[in-house]
Amino acid sequence: MSNTVETTFAPVSFTETAVKELLKLKDQQEIADDFGLRVGVEGGGCSGMSYVLGFDQKKDGDQEFIVDGIKIFMHKAHQMYLLGMQVDWQDGLNSRGFTFSNPNAASSCGCGTSFSV
Repeated sequence: MSNTVETTFAPVSFTETAVKELLKLKDQQEIADDFGLRVGVEGGGCSGMSYVLGFDQKKDGDQEFIVDGIKIFMHKAHQMYLLGMQVDWQDGLNSRGFTFSNPNAASSCGCGTSFSV
């Protein structure tokens, strides 16, 4: 039984610039096709929870989504914290990296990589 969900509605979305950067990173790092982008949360960070974003293999409890041609792995329990979140890529003079716009976050730290609910 497959847990792959191909839909236009996934718990998270990515801007065009984030998709381009993710595809570039996957190509540059020669990441195998059986890997997907893990999107999740973990305890820690200044505000209590930190975002997880990185290429990984599928694990027990993961759901799989295809978003803009990118295979996404997300543990079912993380969806309630990330539903509606948008990931963007910033490449400016003052900041460079992925940013997270999470409607579920009650507060975020200054670095933008941790939040509380």
